[in-house]
Amino acid sequence: MNVLIIEDEKPAARRLARMLEVLGVKASNILHSVEESIQWFQINPHPDLIFLDIQLSDGLSFEIFEVLEIKSAIIFTTAFDEYALQAFKLNSIDYLLKPIDEEELEKAVAKFKSQSITAPRMSIDFEDIKKLLINPVEREYKKRFTVKVGQHLKIVHADDVECFYSEHKGTYAATNDGRAYLLDTTLEQLETELTPKIFFRVSRKFFVNINHIKDIISYTNSRLQIKLNKTSDQEIIVSRERVKDFKLWLE
Repeated sequence: MNVLIIEDEKPAARRLARMLEVLGVKASNILHSVEESIQWFQINPHPDLIFLDIQLSDGLSFEIFEVLEIKSAIIFTTAFDEYALQAFKLNSIDYLLKPIDEEELEKAVAKFKSQSITAPRMSIDFEDIKKLLINPVEREYKKRFTVKVGQHLKIVHADDVECFYSEHKGTYAATNDGRAYLLDTTLEQLETELTPKIFFRVSRKFFVNINHIKDIISYTNSRLQIKLNKTSDQEIIVSRERVKDFKLWLE
């Protein structure tokens, strides 16, 4: 299987290549920009499968396919779940939310292998995907949650939640009154329920609310530490793979 990785963050690209090697898949090439990718495709045969980061340093990766007709299967990689979900709905093989999880990668590769055997390769309309990214479809996001407090039910408004986090196999909402409530959901389910303009998943453990961030501090290994207004008992670190997208989200 001939595999190509297009990813502008070199540590993330190398990590993905190592993870693929564990699965017995070797990436033949790693590219880092739209310009480099266009030049590579012009003189090389198209691979069987591309791991494609949506947002590269010099533009959206779909710009590659405005110049060239792509003949490969695609697995999208992105830290922006709203982008990934839209791309997934438009006939992509699969998508992986960064930082990439080993089990999710294994499932995506297995899915590609099974589809390449049982069905012809699906064509992807990159122009339609790009339109969605530039003019995303408006949708309703969750505005409140119902939680159990003793024998009572309490309504927690999303605007009042400083962060959502996972701990001891439970998912909690930490609110601006300094309390934390156990929710009947998972962080994975919240990815499609929270408005991406307000909430960002900074790591596998935390979603933060932009309106409750008090301070952002440089941390070790090119990471960032977030301080919230009321929630002080949790150490919230932006994972290195998500720092770039987190900074873009802040703007």
